[in-house]
Amino acid sequence: MNTNKNDTAFTVDLTNCDKEPIHIPGFVQPHGVLLAIKEPELTILQVSNNTYNCLGFHPEELLNQPLRKLLESEQIDFLNDCLTQEDIQIVNPLEFTIKTFQKPIIFDGIIHRSNGVVILELEPAILEKNNNYFRFYHLVKLAIGKLQSAKTVTEIGQIIVTEVRRITGFDRVMFYRFDRDWNGIVIAEDKQEHLPSYLDLHYPASDIPTPARKLYSQNWLRLIPDADYQAAAIVPTNNSLTDEPLDLSGSVLRSVSPCHIEYLHNMGVKASMSISIIKNNKLWGLIACHHQTPKYVPYEIRNACEFLGQVTSLEIATKEDNEDSESKIEIKSVLAKLVEYMSAEKSFIDGLINKQPNILYLVNAQGAAICFNKELYLLGNTPEKQDIQNLLLWIHNNIDEDIFYTDSLSQVYPEAEKFKDVASGLIALSISKTQNKYVLWFRPEEVQTVNWGGNPNQPVEVSENGGLHLSPRKSFELWKEIVRLKSLPWKSYEVNAAAELRGAIITVVLRKVDELAKLNTELERSNKELDAFAYIASHDLKEPLRGIHNYSNFLIEDYSENLDEEGKDKLRTLIRLTQRMEDLIDSLLQFSRLGRVDMSMQPTDLNAVVHRILDLLSARIEETGVEIRIPRQLPIVYCDRIQVGEVFSNLISNAIKYNDKTEKWIEIGYIEASDPVIFYVRDNGIGIREKHFDVIFRIFKRLHGPSKYGGGTGAGLTITKKIVERHDGKIWVESDYGEGSTFYFTLQKDN
Repeated sequence: MNTNKNDTAFTVDLTNCDKEPIHIPGFVQPHGVLLAIKEPELTILQVSNNTYNCLGFHPEELLNQPLRKLLESEQIDFLNDCLTQEDIQIVNPLEFTIKTFQKPIIFDGIIHRSNGVVILELEPAILEKNNNYFRFYHLVKLAIGKLQSAKTVTEIGQIIVTEVRRITGFDRVMFYRFDRDWNGIVIAEDKQEHLPSYLDLHYPASDIPTPARKLYSQNWLRLIPDADYQAAAIVPTNNSLTDEPLDLSGSVLRSVSPCHIEYLHNMGVKASMSISIIKNNKLWGLIACHHQTPKYVPYEIRNACEFLGQVTSLEIATKEDNEDSESKIEIKSVLAKLVEYMSAEKSFIDGLINKQPNILYLVNAQGAAICFNKELYLLGNTPEKQDIQNLLLWIHNNIDEDIFYTDSLSQVYPEAEKFKDVASGLIALSISKTQNKYVLWFRPEEVQTVNWGGNPNQPVEVSENGGLHLSPRKSFELWKEIVRLKSLPWKSYEVNAAAELRGAIITVVLRKVDELAKLNTELERSNKELDAFAYIASHDLKEPLRGIHNYSNFLIEDYSENLDEEGKDKLRTLIRLTQRMEDLIDSLLQFSRLGRVDMSMQPTDLNAVVHRILDLLSARIEETGVEIRIPRQLPIVYCDRIQVGEVFSNLISNAIKYNDKTEKWIEIGYIEASDPVIFYVRDNGIGIREKHFDVIFRIFKRLHGPSKYGGGTGAGLTITKKIVERHDGKIWVESDYGEGSTFYFTLQKDN
């Protein structure tokens, strides 16, 4: 019979186990005492009402008293020192000697903080304290060696239950693993020979309700030495600092839920201990220890078991990552192939369904559907098109996640029962929820037999007064259930592969859209350029121009005596004009070719590029006396070395040309921490009025007369702009008229 009579306002049965506030029970187990202490003066604010039995002081003698009433000054100093540690629980257990009934008794002290209060729990120490480090080392060394040699999760489970039972002496130790729905299965067991086996039996999620799982996630170990204990109340009920019940989430003495006590009684268990298995900060399973008689486990042994639980958690994470390694590698290969196919095909959908392997291989599905641009593409065994359309509408209205998966679709979408033979399992991948673009995978029903430890359905019993009472089941013998309307479960690496495909599809689709937009823009621009060039070239300007140029020279040389000075000047003007016309045609030809010549992209050291350009311009630099400034080393970028060299050449040449200052200078540099990299060429020349900032980049557009500032065709900046844009960059100018200009342009970093 349960003697844990906690007079709380919260009445517990199976209807509300998931809501039971088990972190604030108001009671503790009586094998130790609990004290809530206020810092820094270490005043006792609350105690468990069993202090007289354990310490020789009635609760009222300790409340609102300094802790030194129990501990000597040296022990107080020791406790204060421990409380300064960043993680105070790492110092547990603390050893305290307290005089009780005039007899000194050694206690294990366990401390933690809760809502600004120090909680000190004291348990009588029953083991020798000499050489406790070596005892701990001895307890865990052999077990760790075996765990590290295990090949599978099941093998790890069998090793840990055997070792924990060897260390603790429990009648039964089980390795209990949770599934996605928090049902559990015993995958390893070590027990007394006469006890029935629970190996491979399943247990429903209701056996360990949500609040209990939360506390298992926060605490590595939980001990119940005697399921028939008489709980010790905490007095006063509310803490004076918070005016609320004391939060015992981290307490080792925290009293147990009546529902759990009844569960233990129904199993014939008088003592239990649970060690949490945590993977990736999430509760993965438990090492569950049961005993048929009361059994106290000293803190030192619990500490060793907790350490083994942590080691087991790490080994589980490693082994699970290694399990199914061949399947994971195969799926990675399939994903790589699908990305390759999508990139190569005009329609990415062709790459997903018309090649081998196709998207079915990615998640081991038997059917798939792609909904894109209001079209439905089917592959393998799928529901009818109208059923899929209805399913897509339900997904659109009810599922917000990018990826949704279930092995029992009919549980959430009852209409799916009619096509259970092809789609009891579903992965739904949202590419664009707003545009109704989805990828679906289907798996058929897989009828399964599940072995439960007793009937998992919660029984209704008639109590002594004739009322109905919901309580934990009493039988834990094998109970078989035929499970229908479920597919084989989706494995985590299959779901992850589907999620990765989503990213790949989005990348490929966006890249294709971007490429198409760029091609259209480039085509439009190229057409205009080619049209203009074709018009000029069609008139064969260059050949007659050369004839005019040559014959004008002949006239000056051969008939100079017959020409007066005015005639000679006109011929010279004619020669100059034909030369300018030929330069214009050459510039136009160069500009037209830029868009059609392939670029040789490679990591490029711009320091070498700039110094090569400066060498080529050295005569003009020396002649004009311009000072070249390069404040720091230029970075390495990914570009066409020749074309980017032309960018620097045009900008530096213009900076030399358009400068009327006595002391001329040009600065070449870049802006720190910009992506893409922003380069600049700055001068102290004549400057440009703001209204001309856009005009200067138009072909053949000059702001000065043909002969002023050394002449030129006016195509240099246009060519420069085209080169920068072909590198996916931008170019712009900032200038103060009469004081100088700065031309900025961007290039991509070398990754």
